[in-house]
Parts: sequence; C-alpha cells; structure tokens
Amino acid sequence: MTTYNPPRPWITSYAEGVPAELDAVSGSLVDIVDASARDYPHAPALQFFGRETTYTDLADQIARAAAGLRELGVKAGDPVAIVLPNCPQHIVAFYAVLRLGAVVVEHNPLYTARELRKQFEDHGAKHAIVWNKVVKTVQDFPADLHVHSLVSIDVTRAMPTATRLALRLPIAKARESRAALTEKVSGTVLWESLLRTAPLSASHPRPTTDDLAIIQYTSGTTGAPKGAALSHRNLLANAAQARAWVPQITRGEGCVVYAVLPMFHAYGLTLCLTFAMSMGARLVLFPRFDPDLVLAVTRKHPATFLPLVPPIADRLLKASLAKSIPLTGTDIAISGAMTLPHELVVPFEAESGGFLVEGYGLSECSPVLMANPVAANRVPGTVGLPLPGTECRVVDPENPTVDVPAGERGELLVRGPQVFRGYYGKPEETQEVFVDGWFRTGDIVTIDDAGFVRVVDRIKELIITGGFNVAPTEVENVLRQHPLVEDVAVVGLPDEHAGEEVVAAVVLTPGAELDEELIRTFARGILTPYKVPRRIVAVDELPKSLIGKVLRRQVREQLESSSTDAG
Repeated sequence: MTTYNPPRPWITSYAEGVPAELDAVSGSLVDIVDASARDYPHAPALQFFGRETTYTDLADQIARAAAGLRELGVKAGDPVAIVLPNCPQHIVAFYAVLRLGAVVVEHNPLYTARELRKQFEDHGAKHAIVWNKVVKTVQDFPADLHVHSLVSIDVTRAMPTATRLALRLPIAKARESRAALTEKVSGTVLWESLLRTAPLSASHPRPTTDDLAIIQYTSGTTGAPKGAALSHRNLLANAAQARAWVPQITRGEGCVVYAVLPMFHAYGLTLCLTFAMSMGARLVLFPRFDPDLVLAVTRKHPATFLPLVPPIADRLLKASLAKSIPLTGTDIAISGAMTLPHELVVPFEAESGGFLVEGYGLSECSPVLMANPVAANRVPGTVGLPLPGTECRVVDPENPTVDVPAGERGELLVRGPQVFRGYYGKPEETQEVFVDGWFRTGDIVTIDDAGFVRVVDRIKELIITGGFNVAPTEVENVLRQHPLVEDVAVVGLPDEHAGEEVVAAVVLTPGAELDEELIRTFARGILTPYKVPRRIVAVDELPKSLIGKVLRRQVREQLESSSTDAG
C-alpha cells in the first residue's frame, strides 16, 4: 500500500526559527528530569507557595519515591493511579512511577465517588497515590476494586513552614483553607515514608521509548470515557514540538512556567509538567487558579510561558487591572480547550507586552496538535498551524478516505509522533478512530492557503466548558434517574466565560412542574460540578430520528433560538 503524504502549506507560515521537521526522540520521560538535574543542579525546579525545590533535590526525591513504590510491589507495566491536585508531590509521584517502568493513570481529584470508581473499574490499578481528602473515597470502593497499596499525601507538607503554621491559626479563614487542602486519614502508607527509602539504584531497568507511559482519560469521539494509551515516545515528541514552537525561550533558570492548569488534564500535564521539566524551568505550582496568588508571584517571577484557558486569561487580566499589578514579563501565553475571543487577546497582550495565542489538541494526541505562531502573522479565530512533524488531511466525514477540495470544510485527520497508540483495553473503539493510520479527530475544519486551521463544527457532541470535556450521554443518564424527568437531552450553548455552558432540555413526567434547583441538587450528588447543567429547560418533546435517537443538534438550535427570542 502506498503511503499518502498530503501537502503541508503551513510550513511557510512558521515563525522564524521553527523547524519544519524534528529528529526522532529517544530514551524515556524519566530522562527529562535527569538531564535538567545534570545541567541545572542548583536551579529551582519547583516553587510552591514560595518554597523552592532544586533539580538535584527533585531527582533525589524521585529516586527515593521510586524505591519506596518498588517495596510496595509496584513493577514495570503496572498501572498506578495518581489522584492529586497540583503540588510538588504530584511531580515526584509522576516521575517515580515512570522510573519503575510502571504506567501513570491521572485522575481528577474532585471527581465524585461514582466517577472515580468507573475509571478504576476500567484500568484496574492495585496501587494508588492519593490526596488525603480522597482517601476515604478509594477505601470505600467495593472489594473487587481493592487497592493493595494506598499512599496518602498531605499537600500542605510541601508548603513553607510559616504557611503551614498559618493554616493552624484559630481563625475561620485559616481553618477553611486547611480543610480545603487536607484531611486526617488512616490505613494508608504515608508519602513521607517513601521519601525515607534509600534511592533506587541507577542500574534499575529504565523504560523504553515505546513503552506505555500514561493512561489519560478522555471522552474521546463518543460519550463513553476511555483511557488514551500514550507512550513515552508520544509525550517526549509533544514536549519537543512545544520547545521547537517557542525558540525564543531558552532552557535554564530564565524559563518560568506557571501551572495554573490541572496536571491531571492532558493539556496541563504536557505543557506544565513534561515541557517545563525538559526546559529546566522554574515550575510554579498552584493547587487551584487564584488570580491573587498568581499576581503575587508575577511581581518577582513573571511567567515566561503561561498555558491557560480563556476564562483564566480573562480573570487574570481583570485582577491585574483592578490591583494595578502589571502582567509585564509574561512573554508567551498559550490558550487551548475552547475558542479564544479576539476581544480578550488585544487587552491581554497590551497589558503583558507579550503574546496570547490559541492552540488546539486532543488527549489522544498528547495533546497538542496545532498552535498559532508566536509572531505577528498569527491569525485570530483560527487554532493556528500544525506543529512540526504533524500531518493533516481534511476529508469527507461520510467517506474519510476521500479528501475534500482545498479550502473546503471536512473532518480533520491527523498523523504524527504525538498521536496515541489506541484506547487502553478497547481494540474495537481504537479501530473506529483510525483510517489507514490517520486519527479521526471528529472536528470539522477548513485549512486556508497559508495553512491556518479553523474549527467550524464538531462531529462529536462533547461539550467543552471551562476547558473540560462533558459527555452529554453521561449527564443525561444521571438526570433520567430523577423522578421529575421523563426524557432529557443535554447540549452545550455558547457562554462568554466558560466557552460553553451545559444546558439540559427535559421532558417532565406527567403532572410534574419544573424545579431546576431540585434536579441540580440531585445531579451534584453524582456528577462533578462542571458537569451539572447550568440551566434546565422544560420542553414538551425532544426531536428524534426515525430510529428514536434524540437529535441533539436540533435541540441545541431550538434552545439557541428560544434564547434569542427571549432576549
């Protein structure tokens, strides 16, 4: 079979210094920290509420944690669940698991018990490293999901002593802050005990480039959550592509990256963790986004590189202006997960003196596929250009082996070193998303003559709110359990703050009256907050196909029309 190599018009639009191709990667992700510890041993690798960890100390903690995990029975190939917010222990745990050749499985620590259990049922991990606020949730799993070794982490132990003592003050705000960050637990292995283990021997076998590194959960191109199996090669390649895209940023102490995005998310994981460590950067960790905390750091260590989503950029800009703390020195901010409004770009760049550009990716692609050039020729309203080594095609969605004429809309297919190997344990679902070696993104795009890609629609019906994916089917299944709801369709409607808001159109049971808050309260007990519908609208009936499938596109159009009429 002849390999099809489509034209790549985007290369001529690359910014100065960005190569068309990259050398093939080698080694594994654990080499990233080793290289930075060798080149910048005394430079700060991590900063958490002002407390710094050097690259030498980071490498030592990773070696000790890896040895401790090995004593607990973790071995090469084992899935190890990590359920943590952004904190120094998260980075150490991530690389310690990989050092043993084991597989990291990232989880949202704010998931409900039901959501977390479903993912554990899928990957079957018998080892977990968990925020102590989530320990009881994991301990309460049924016997068949028993986790043999459960390591608990108190994130406040990584804070400066003064900050930790302040959290113990007998005042309401301090008590609230401590309660939000920690909880007493029993029946676990304490993280600190792992760090007292003698470091893992340098001769211990290391993972190879094509070994499985991470299982990253995603809603994929259908509603059912699946684990994208990402290799060391995939993630190393994506970090290398990110470095190539910003040649103006140099490795070493001058590079500062802010982790305001959660690292359990593919976007935050690559740009705030693997990319930052490969740059020998100072990675400033925020357990949650707080504009005041970010601005406090900006005074002394402005971000050289700031991955974010539009709502974060908007809140940060407003706080900067309100408090008269300039964002000057924020060289490059890259936005993803949802459309970046041009009316936000202009004032943000004026305030920072740097760039705010939009990118695009999917968890299945490690995740970054495209970004606007960090240069004057960036094109607002587009997701930019394919990264070096990334190939794209635009095809007929009904016949994905047929390319559409240049400039016309069609489904985006991609190929490149960052594209995943498939869904973990799901060969049939994997086969469905590949066509002759090309990954079907499920997004409808156009590519102009200069190679800029514009996303115009989605085949998949995922809702993207605040940078997170929400599968309508999952929310619908929950709402149907409520006695007021006979039928339901969940869609995403445009929202200026979150990109999209989750909206449910419900058919009520006969004689029932709509009580939005009652239904929402029920949903909050099962779903993560961002999945709970912001609005619930009663309708007489839902549009359906001849085979009875709800036509969500029509539901969305009807709701948009009624909103316009009401306005």
